[in-house]
Amino acid sequence: MPTTDLRHGLAQTFAPAERTLPAMLMRQAERHGDKPLVSACDDTWTYADTAAAAARTAGALHAAGIGPGDRVAILCSNRIELLGLLLGCGWLGAVAVPINIASRGAQLQHILSNSGARLLVLEPEYAGNLAMLDASALTLEALWTIGAPGETHFGRIAPRSMPPAGEAMPPAPVGPSDLAMILYTSGTTGPSKGVCCPHAQYFWWGANTAALLGVTSHDVLCTTLPLFHTNAINTFYQALLTGASVHYEKRFSASGFFAALAQHGASVTYLLGAMVPILLSRPESAEERAHATRIALAPGVPAQFHAPFTRRSGIRLLDGWGSTETNFVLGTTVERQKPGLMGPVAEGFAARVVDDLDNEVGDGVAGELIVRRLFRYGGEDGGSLAEPLVPHR
Repeated sequence: MPTTDLRHGLAQTFAPAERTLPAMLMRQAERHGDKPLVSACDDTWTYADTAAAAARTAGALHAAGIGPGDRVAILCSNRIELLGLLLGCGWLGAVAVPINIASRGAQLQHILSNSGARLLVLEPEYAGNLAMLDASALTLEALWTIGAPGETHFGRIAPRSMPPAGEAMPPAPVGPSDLAMILYTSGTTGPSKGVCCPHAQYFWWGANTAALLGVTSHDVLCTTLPLFHTNAINTFYQALLTGASVHYEKRFSASGFFAALAQHGASVTYLLGAMVPILLSRPESAEERAHATRIALAPGVPAQFHAPFTRRSGIRLLDGWGSTETNFVLGTTVERQKPGLMGPVAEGFAARVVDDLDNEVGDGVAGELIVRRLFRYGGEDGGSLAEPLVPHR
């Protein structure tokens, strides 16, 4: 299906008011039922399972006193429990705050304080990240661990094991512009910034990316990227919207990457710029072709690595540009792209390259890229013009 047809088809299938996580989960559970939607480690959920898990995780959160608008921080690797918490928060109307598992010290203190999280859910493996935090300066009221707390300690808060799924709740009456998640930037140039992501933003992340990758209901998506990052969260929405399936690996392994693609029957995968040179640095092997993967979303891969990677692996690399604040808004299909170029601007967005005074620069002149969304996520058609919003740099 052509890119514009898939994107517009999804926009017609999901009316503006239905571009919320509960509405998308319920609709797709009705359509796809027992088809596998997501797997991580040894756990697999069908479409029906996933909707039920969201409703029951919301029930457990509600029973613990979490309500709409409350922030739930999560420090966890790629496990099905992490996805369940993201979905349960969205179902309840609470706000999920997935945190980079490398965060600790001042950065983690800032994220927990800035987000106003009332609950922290922690994989015990990362209990050491809490060292040197001042629990008394935070709004945290409870700490759950995924499994037994073990030796976990955090100020006066007594850790407890994450409760089992509760009684299924009806979905909260969330709207497409209501807040679903707060994702924190890496903090390389200053304190991590919390990016407020509404429900419909991830509808468009999924629709735009799936359209450019050509995802269909027959595809199996496989990613090694972390679920605390927008790329891997987007992968879930691509699968959900198109009727595909997605598998989450625990982490990226250069030695195990191609074997994982073959094991899960992946047809689409996901890479970041540095990962491709790492894979190419390894000796060629038959394993690089022993899979059915046709394409990888691979932003930021230097142009000179595209052809060698495709020659060795048979996987074509799709470049493009997006940010946590915007979604995938610069790019084209793999057949039309030119390595080293990001591609045209997606419908509903505008982009410019400017100098230090925000004056537009000419072709071939280096500057700063600014992107502006031309519509509000809660608008009547999800793509109509409205007053200009603040540019993203």
